[in-house]
Amino acid sequence: MPLVSTSSPSGAQATPRIIEVAPERLSAWLAGFAERHGGEPPRGVPHSVTAPDGVVARFDYFDHDPFGVILVRRGGYAVGRVRNGRLLLHKVGTRYVQGKTAAGGWSQQRYARRRENQADELVTAVADHAARILVDLAHVAEETGEIPVGGIPVTPGLVVGGDRQLVGNVLSDKRLTSLRDLPRRSLYDIGDPNRAVLETAVKRATAVRISLGETP
Repeated sequence: MPLVSTSSPSGAQATPRIIEVAPERLSAWLAGFAERHGGEPPRGVPHSVTAPDGVVARFDYFDHDPFGVILVRRGGYAVGRVRNGRLLLHKVGTRYVQGKTAAGGWSQQRYARRRENQADELVTAVADHAARILVDLAHVAEETGEIPVGGIPVTPGLVVGGDRQLVGNVLSDKRLTSLRDLPRRSLYDIGDPNRAVLETAVKRATAVRISLGETP
């Protein structure tokens, strides 16, 4: 079964539907795709498949190992280092950041400053853990005997998720400069980070992301 599926609302302009399939399930998914839409299952590692009925499947592989994970929302954060699909190091925590208020005047300004300070403290805490856990990630040059699903060289990568602005603020820390140019997979639809969310993010990071649409 796909890990996740999204589609456009009924009556909206047709947009690709995105699903995520675990690598070990890809062959079965391709066989099912051919059965549903016609044709034969593609051989090898496909990057794009057009079925006889006009349905197009495009494949995005995140074949990076090791990879880092940085998840952050106002309700918490998680930082992890993954090798061979397993968490080697991780840190999960919470930091309270107040929500927005509808109050006005001086109270609103004071509230906004407090909220901003809390957000800054959260960003600093996450950057501290990322610097400790992922400091040399971009410089890792480990050999692997495995052939990646996507058929591309194995290199380090980075998975980010949660609040887009907070993630950007974390990565702006000068200690994390080397992480910014790593191949990236984004998971901005996750909930407040905790250990379970972190483990789900690791699974989703290694999934094959498939975009389903139709020929023009």
